[in-house]
Amino acid sequence: METSMGISSEECLATVKGQELRAGQKEPILLSLIERSGEFILGVLATPDAVVSRPVAQLSIPINGYFEIVREAEEALLINFSVDSSVRIRIKGEKAPLLLLELQDDDRTQTFLTQVKSAQLQAQSNATKRKAMEPLAPAAPRGPVPIPPQRASKNANSVNSGINPPRPSTAPPNHNNAVLTNQTNTAAAQSLASDFGFEENFNRTLKVEEKKNHQNRRVASREPPPVPPLPPRKASFTPSHPPPPPPVPKDRVSSLQATDNSFINSTKPDSFVSGFSRVDRPPSWCESPTSNSMRQAFMSSQAGQREYLIKQRLGKKESEYVDIETFKLFTGTWNVNGQSPDSSLEPWLCCDAEPPDIYALGFQELDLSTEAFFYMDSSKEQLWVEAVERSLHPKAKYKRVRIIRLVGMMLVVLVKSAHETHIKEVAAEHVGTGIMGKMGNKGGVAVRFVFHNTSICIVNSHLAAHVEDFERRNQDYKDICARMTFHLLDHPPLTIVKHDVVVWLGDLNYRLFMYDAAEVKQHLAKNELKKLQECDQLNIQRQTKRAFTDFLEGEINFIPTYKFDPKTDRWDSSGKCRVPAWCDRILWRGNNVEQLKYRSHMELQTSDHKPVSSVFNVGVKVVNQERHKKVFEEIVRVMDRMENDFLPSVTLSRREFTFENVKFRQLQKERFLITNDGQVPCHFAFIPKLNDSQYCKSWLRAEPSDGFLEPNETLEIYLEVYVSKDSVTLLNSGEDTIEDILVLHLDRGKDYFITISGNYLPSCFGTSLETLCRMKKPIREIPITKLIDLERMRVNFLMVDSASTEDKPLKIPKEMWILVNHLFTKSCDQEDLFQTPGLQEELQNIIDCLDTSIPDSVSGCNHSVAEVLLIFLEALPEPVMCYELYQRCLDCSNDSRLCKQLISQLPRAHRNVFRYLMAFLKELLKHSHNNNLTASLIATLFASLLIRPPPNLARRQTPHDRQKAIDFILGFLMAADEE
Repeated sequence: METSMGISSEECLATVKGQELRAGQKEPILLSLIERSGEFILGVLATPDAVVSRPVAQLSIPINGYFEIVREAEEALLINFSVDSSVRIRIKGEKAPLLLLELQDDDRTQTFLTQVKSAQLQAQSNATKRKAMEPLAPAAPRGPVPIPPQRASKNANSVNSGINPPRPSTAPPNHNNAVLTNQTNTAAAQSLASDFGFEENFNRTLKVEEKKNHQNRRVASREPPPVPPLPPRKASFTPSHPPPPPPVPKDRVSSLQATDNSFINSTKPDSFVSGFSRVDRPPSWCESPTSNSMRQAFMSSQAGQREYLIKQRLGKKESEYVDIETFKLFTGTWNVNGQSPDSSLEPWLCCDAEPPDIYALGFQELDLSTEAFFYMDSSKEQLWVEAVERSLHPKAKYKRVRIIRLVGMMLVVLVKSAHETHIKEVAAEHVGTGIMGKMGNKGGVAVRFVFHNTSICIVNSHLAAHVEDFERRNQDYKDICARMTFHLLDHPPLTIVKHDVVVWLGDLNYRLFMYDAAEVKQHLAKNELKKLQECDQLNIQRQTKRAFTDFLEGEINFIPTYKFDPKTDRWDSSGKCRVPAWCDRILWRGNNVEQLKYRSHMELQTSDHKPVSSVFNVGVKVVNQERHKKVFEEIVRVMDRMENDFLPSVTLSRREFTFENVKFRQLQKERFLITNDGQVPCHFAFIPKLNDSQYCKSWLRAEPSDGFLEPNETLEIYLEVYVSKDSVTLLNSGEDTIEDILVLHLDRGKDYFITISGNYLPSCFGTSLETLCRMKKPIREIPITKLIDLERMRVNFLMVDSASTEDKPLKIPKEMWILVNHLFTKSCDQEDLFQTPGLQEELQNIIDCLDTSIPDSVSGCNHSVAEVLLIFLEALPEPVMCYELYQRCLDCSNDSRLCKQLISQLPRAHRNVFRYLMAFLKELLKHSHNNNLTASLIATLFASLLIRPPPNLARRQTPHDRQKAIDFILGFLMAADEE
């Protein structure tokens, strides 16, 4: 496969760990399925623990006609998998030694082997076509389809069973530090490559999952709540009619094809990325973690379309073939305050006579260490999982459904062994709501699955702290709802609310609107719980419909679960003397759900919180196979009859849309109606235009992007425009415009063309430091032609009205000075500075203010100003430490003299900004007793912003590289002040 620049790309599609059996010894290895220039390769790496982002195979075995993968002492290909704890396989290949490997027999291994098998089938098919020399379009692959280049593999989305074999699922590649991703295939990218001497492989290599929970480390950046991740792209159908010309000037007509709109970016599960995973939109507005090639194989064939329609119609007739049966669901939440388990959890987990059918247990503050805070592994995860499994109800055996962790939040879901075969379509996701999504100490993790025929979603969240910050908690809730999206192979993207049953638990952190701890304790002594609950923030937010509007909560008959002196039942006696509050809650929504118990467990004294549990009777839809068969056969008969007589047809209420005054990070929406005016059900999807990989540009998305309509059914589709850090630079420089054409494809029908146009207002965010230093006016007052010339040509153009000594460029951008000066004068003693997110409305107001004026002061809280500074640094097209010097930064990170020399070699604007920031950060550290900042925390945060690898190296950045970048910054923070 080649990019538009003609550069061959290599994609890691999936990985799995194992052991090589050699001379009686076992050596750890990492197997990688790699696609290179359209061919598949099995890579074998002997030191998997050294690999983090890009496996470099020590042995590469082509998957071709000479390739064989067989069980030990068997001659059959691996099609069916045993239930043994491990699998031994032999691998033979062209110019490769015979390998005997032992792999863990789990979902991940089965998914990997299925993908290898699929790659082998595809390679054989390609070889047959080349031999025949017939220019035929490739048929849909038989069997499972390999994961496409855009995605890395993650755990299978189903619990392994004989009935429901695991299906490959995908996770988006990490997009850490990829401000210039959209420019990869443009002349600007080529210029950077030649100017800076980067290697010319602008690849999109995918992250490697090193451990089972590494998919849980990825955190998406904080964005406006209304915007969920982009639904999947559909298969790249060739439109039945060419699209009309876009409504753009003649000199821009060709830009539609010239600009590469692919944009890789995600909040979805991914391999561990140390420091921070900086993404604006999870997974990106233009891609879905769902495998595009899988969906293409499924939907591009007549059989696939038919199967999809049948499934949709079956879902709508579900009531005709299911019965409601009751099962018991045990849910629990506990903020463990960074402690390790010091006693049995039986008083919490098996305090009922009868065992539950399903356990769903959420933990918060599992690990409070700095390492966990920045998404590294936590040794306490395994300790708590083992403590849970030791304390489950003794009258039943349980199997894990899924475990997911994001920093200190962990969700463990288990099911009775007897029910394991009825669990399917399992998926886990997470959303971080800490500052810019980098601090994953706050946010949510979730697991969804289908039990029999009922979809269940469990959400565990830890929302913003502090009594007065209830609005931030509301915002966290909305963020999680909007950005938590599950992607399954043969389903459209699923949000939290698109499930039959949702249970939301966790340390929601809502307090009481009573600020006197003594007064609250007096009410508690009198058992006046209801009086206190009238002041409960969560109850008030629900009543005023600001958060958790559609959720229910049972009556609370237990005392507040926060805050106690650890290891005791005494209320907080520290100097802060926290007011008792019901922080730990369990809510639910859905039909056929009955809460049996809602209680706290005072016996457990490990933490400053007490655990809470709730037991539900859940009415589950169980399929009656005989009735299901009758409904299915009737649907097939009706479809056969109608397909022979009618073709699908739809009408659109609008086909032209204009978005006025589009701004950085400000969402705009338009909508239209699509109506099935034909006689048969139909499936529609937005598809890429010819030669495009995505159906729209990176700043645009359609929601939903595909769907199913019955005759006379109408659906509302939203078109959303959002300029993120990954698209802002191209728009600022004039290389892209708010212009696009969407192709809406109707299966077995025609294509409909939707025209998008609008105007974009430039922003100082995403503009280079050099350009900003030459602008002494707000960017909106600069003529667009001059702005484009300055960004494109890098000329010494002075943005002032008259030539004078004032024409000299500013030492640092005025926008940065305004932000830092505010923080320096007003925020040095701000508690948890750079650790608490700002408010979205304030963030946008500050950005607008910097784009349109030169304010004397900045309105907004200190946390909002701090986050805007981070957004500014993150959006820079060239980081403060230029890409050209990235490797040298790492190489000299432990030598202070060389580090200083390197700073002196930076371009003037970059050098001044770096020194200015270091002076400011050192001043903050002098107030660490108030702001709770440490040199390590600051270095980790700012290293990810100031020292970013070039786009072509981002995928190969290792934890060791990230640590070197942190050490580089740390050296300046700890250095003595200079004259």
